[in-house]
Amino acid sequence: MPTLNTTDPNLLSYEHELLRIEVPGGVKLEGLDRMRVTLKVELKDSPRPPVRHNLDLYNDNQLEKFIRKVAERLEIGTSVIAAGLSQITTEIEHYRLEQIKLQGSEQPEVKRLTESQYLEAKENLMAENLMEQTMEDLQGTGIQGEKENGMILLIAMSSRKLPDPLSVICLAGSGTGKSYLMEKVASCIPEEDAREHTQFSGNSFYYYRREEIWGKVFLIEDLDGAQGVLFPIRELQTKKRISKTVTVKDKSGQLKTVTLIVEGPVSVIGCTTKEKVYEDNANRALLIYLDNSTEQDERVMDYQKQLRAGLTDRLKEKQLQQKLQDMQRVLQPVRIINPYAPLIDLPKEIFKPRRTLPLLLSFMEAVTFYG
Repeated sequence: MPTLNTTDPNLLSYEHELLRIEVPGGVKLEGLDRMRVTLKVELKDSPRPPVRHNLDLYNDNQLEKFIRKVAERLEIGTSVIAAGLSQITTEIEHYRLEQIKLQGSEQPEVKRLTESQYLEAKENLMAENLMEQTMEDLQGTGIQGEKENGMILLIAMSSRKLPDPLSVICLAGSGTGKSYLMEKVASCIPEEDAREHTQFSGNSFYYYRREEIWGKVFLIEDLDGAQGVLFPIRELQTKKRISKTVTVKDKSGQLKTVTLIVEGPVSVIGCTTKEKVYEDNANRALLIYLDNSTEQDERVMDYQKQLRAGLTDRLKEKQLQQKLQDMQRVLQPVRIINPYAPLIDLPKEIFKPRRTLPLLLSFMEAVTFYG
């Protein structure tokens, strides 16, 4: 029986009896409830020009019209075309599911600490001046200035192991270095605990395995261009899970419904140039404003010149990053009780106090957890 040729993922091909069917551009892996593709159908060893069309193979109306169109152009029976399209649809379904499974298995390898590394990391966490030492180590990794903001980001990323992790939105003008700060701090947590992508789609979160992103940190370089993912992010922050029901075909071609469930919570670190952030996102995250002063410009430019001149100790920076990563690996989830919580009152001027108070309490718990 003919099989789908997937040698080139951007040009899938399939041969069925008299027909050759190609899928220019391949197939999208997200959105299992649809299969929108561009098809090129031609008769083998025939001078007749091929038929090209874009359609959703799960849409019966579109499919029937396309079958009639191909039959008319190529002067061939509709039954042959229908059979060929049915088989390539099944093959693409299997291929797509296999690719999704492969993507899910390509996770960063989890580093296992040796006994000496574990004891050293534990000793570092027990230092009396832990906060001051951590802030100093962060600066040693190549971060220039931004001491408080860098520490806030590290504490927020550390809170990924708590029931109510913190999220942070970095606000600054273009070229200020907000993405650089986020990435440098993220390099100080274990690689397997961070998820960084240049682009997320609204559906992408639903195709993680159920507990794959539990306790992870999502780094979004440009919140302005990620509007489609803000809803699932808010749901993961608030309800600690997201779910979606989709319709797929089984091996026999029968339609069935599948509920995709992804467990949270997650910590989300994002950057934006917008002064005003969408309210439902802003009141679920800490907002930090980056240093846009002339002095900070000079610090950053001096470091850039030192770096290009080979005058920075890159080995030491890497060692400090590894030190902080190992400390993060030793951290274990704990339950934190704040006996002073009933004494906290917010100023009356606070906007959305019902969301601001839990955010404040979560920050206090995160500081206690790390410190």
